Amino acid sequence: MKLSLNFLRDYVDLPSDVDSVKLGEDMTNIGNEYDEAGKLIKVSGLTIGKILSCEMHPNSDHLHICMVDVGQGEPLQIVCGAPNARAGIKVIVALIGAKLPGGEIKKGKLRGVDSCGMMCSIEELGLEHKFLKPEDIEGIAELGEDAVVGEDPIKYLGLDDEVVDFELTANRGDLLSILGMAYEVGALYGNKVKDIDLSHKDTSDDFSKDFTLDIQTENCSLFYAKKVTNVVIKESPDFIKKRLIASGIRPINNVVDISNYVMLEVGQPLHYYDADRLGNKLVVRMAEEGERLTTLDEQERILSSNDIVIADNEKAIGLAGVMGGLSTEVEQDTKNIVIESAIFNNVKVRLTSKKILRSEASNRFEKGLDPKRTLMAIERSCNLLEKYADATVVGGICVYDKNDKQDRVIDVPYAKVKQVLGMDISNDKIKDILSREALEFTEEGDTLKVTVPTRRLDLQIKEDIIHDIGRFYGMDNMEGKKMVLPVIPGHYDKFKRNARNKMVSLGLNETLSYALIPESEVQKFSTEEFETVKILDPMTEERNALRNSLIPSLLMVYDYNKNRGIKDVSIFEIGKSFHKIDGKYGEHLSLACLMTGNYKRGLNKSNVDFYVIKGVLEDLLDYLGFKGRYTYRVDELPKELHPGQAASIYVDDNRVGYIGKLHPLVSKDSIYVLELNLEKLSQYNHDVTKYKEFSKFPGIEKDVAFVVSKDVKSEEIEKVILSSGGKLLKQIEMFDVYTGENLGAGKKSYAYNLKFEDPERTLSDEEVTAVFEKIMDKVCSTIGAEIRKQ
Repeated sequence: MKLSLNFLRDYVDLPSDVDSVKLGEDMTNIGNEYDEAGKLIKVSGLTIGKILSCEMHPNSDHLHICMVDVGQGEPLQIVCGAPNARAGIKVIVALIGAKLPGGEIKKGKLRGVDSCGMMCSIEELGLEHKFLKPEDIEGIAELGEDAVVGEDPIKYLGLDDEVVDFELTANRGDLLSILGMAYEVGALYGNKVKDIDLSHKDTSDDFSKDFTLDIQTENCSLFYAKKVTNVVIKESPDFIKKRLIASGIRPINNVVDISNYVMLEVGQPLHYYDADRLGNKLVVRMAEEGERLTTLDEQERILSSNDIVIADNEKAIGLAGVMGGLSTEVEQDTKNIVIESAIFNNVKVRLTSKKILRSEASNRFEKGLDPKRTLMAIERSCNLLEKYADATVVGGICVYDKNDKQDRVIDVPYAKVKQVLGMDISNDKIKDILSREALEFTEEGDTLKVTVPTRRLDLQIKEDIIHDIGRFYGMDNMEGKKMVLPVIPGHYDKFKRNARNKMVSLGLNETLSYALIPESEVQKFSTEEFETVKILDPMTEERNALRNSLIPSLLMVYDYNKNRGIKDVSIFEIGKSFHKIDGKYGEHLSLACLMTGNYKRGLNKSNVDFYVIKGVLEDLLDYLGFKGRYTYRVDELPKELHPGQAASIYVDDNRVGYIGKLHPLVSKDSIYVLELNLEKLSQYNHDVTKYKEFSKFPGIEKDVAFVVSKDVKSEEIEKVILSSGGKLLKQIEMFDVYTGENLGAGKKSYAYNLKFEDPERTLSDEEVTAVFEKIMDKVCSTIGAEIRKQ
């Protein structure tokens, strides 16, 4: 929002010491940041001069030697190449030392003749090209006879304005108007907003009797239409043109400029129709799929059923809130105009404008409009058209109104204000701030009943009003206080923090990636059936869906590093995964890990394989309190994993994730991944890790090998060993798997190292042997195993 200070002063007085920079800083202090502030025309050292004589340069066929009176004694000799330079005209003179956008003016010689300054065109003052006419570029500026020699030419031209370019937040659509800014600035400096002139004369006719509004969609809640006749299209008055230029809008003619001027003034976009080409009916409806409309920019648009259109009896003649149609455009010979002022569904307007054209008007519709300004805008438009376009305002107005114009009343307890802001603001100060904001209120005991006008769409609940009180009270006035409440460690994300800390301690680097990935990647690394959660309005097609697995995100990080020559990658991420099952949306917290190349932990370095990433997983699960409770199963796995080097991860017989190598069709690199559902894991009992000292007494180790059917899994044998080993058995470690012809067909051998230990005494061979033989007998009888002899 470009704010012209001259425009702003029409509706609120500013302190004498406030310029554009100070206003920008003061507004920033109350939450309205600005991008740039300064003079509209950034020049210095200019004055008005009069050419006393103009002669051709003896050494040039296009240069002139001019003697120019600048009101400073002796005339200045200036060499000029402008074709319109001649004696008797008044011009803009840049004196020696003047600073223009093109650089500093210095004394020099042009083909041997001294030149003590420069006569300027309008272009050379730094105005954007869209504001310039051909004569502003092709020659020096010719000022009127009323221009006073020696005075400031910028002031004479009405360009002595200052502009602040604000970066407004999305909830402050009310500040996209001069009136809205006037209320904000008035509250800032304690000044009242001036009234706007809506006066005009109506004829005795009733326009509503001869014209019909037909609103066929709920996406239009308010619509006014009024007619003016006998319009004379000509150049706009100077003050309108200058305010439009300062606001970044190109002046065109008085009718178009008045439409834009009113939009800037009150924040309500208007649209003008050529009444003689329109007919006697306006229809607001949703477009038909594939319907065509030629807009004002002479582009044919193909519409969808999500677009709101304005139509006559036969066809669409405009895109509501975005752009009018060419068929009813106001042209130079237009005499009669129908004025539209309406409110349309802001979401629909935004979607349409995004694919057609983002404009000043659509921006205001998107942010939300004040329904009380809709009629004000049409009345203000009639006021200006009557004054500056010689229009006759026809009596009567067509109205469709389904809008709630009731002001909101919000209860704001004094105590709540002080509690939320954390400071002791006096009641009088609170009431003073509300009064400065032009918010009416009544006091009932310890509570204020605040009436919020419809212009303040951002004030919906009492916390919004408290926020406003805090803004104007000033964040700099808030006093810091020591915390007086006892602080205890939180438990909300303790499980996640423990997982993160352990992964970091294992030497892995944490990544933070986008939850948005390409839609084509969403269904990968999953065995469940779910719907892809698509983004309705994605920034790019590369970020158009929410991920279901973190692995695609980690693969993108891996590719980024690989492309930069980094081959050793050990990374993990903790983040949200998303899904839609049976029409219901869901999300859960996941941990994923990717390892490839060399794994470095301290001074040790090893090549990453399945057992390395399996070791990382087991260290993590042990640390989180699941030691001895997890197993691996080769069941249904994501097709992106290598079928011979992958497994599902189970805790307490519940599937919580998977681990494995990427399938060669997915990546030719040797990449290993794992993913855990932390949400599910955190719901299981996970005791805090307990520590105990090493036994002071030596243990006894024994090895045994069992020959079993090839279908028997090691975990089945380990369960039997564990259950029959008693309290003396401290550790089981499988160290060999063997298959061979000497074992027999369909057989294989598992070899285990068993460690026995008692923390309170030294074990004897006899008691360990007794337990060992019990284990062997139990495995043989339960599993059908044989003791391998060789």
